Amino acid sequence: MSTTLEIEIVELLKNGDKKAMALLYENYSGALLGVIKKIISDNDLAQDVLQESFIKVWKNSKSYNPEKAKLFTWLYRIAYNSAIDKVRSTTNKSQKEIQIEDSNVYKLTTNSLNQDTLDIKKHLSSLDLKYQIVINALFFEGMTQQEASDELEIPLGTIKSRLKIGLRELKKIYNP
Repeated sequence: MSTTLEIEIVELLKNGDKKAMALLYENYSGALLGVIKKIISDNDLAQDVLQESFIKVWKNSKSYNPEKAKLFTWLYRIAYNSAIDKVRSTTNKSQKEIQIEDSNVYKLTTNSLNQDTLDIKKHLSSLDLKYQIVINALFFEGMTQQEASDELEIPLGTIKSRLKIGLRELKKIYNP
């Protein structure tokens, strides 16, 4: 059974009245922050997630249906999901950071370089011109296949075919 406060807040939300947000914050922020802090221990980050949760509540207020869930249950789900999303995004960011200390880019020696591959432009010139043009555009000019297609005015399928054939021919040179 909904309380009169819940009914009042829901009415204000449905009407887009900003007073609803003040009442929500005043009556539910402590409990929702507790939910978030069970997932996120950092207080500042938890406060940010709480604010993001209230923004989501405001943006989605018209979609709240009191027949499907109590107001607190709806708020709880939004806060909980926001906290989980924040943890996931933070984890993904930290996993994508480049770890310079573990990189072996600077540890290359001339002994580890294949001297045959240093003369790739010379070997590229032994291919038919149509393959040279495509490989040069893609690998040495940094174009995407679509950009090469547009720039060279060659259909995309033809670009792909010429790339495949050109690379197959280069492979024959390097791996006879």
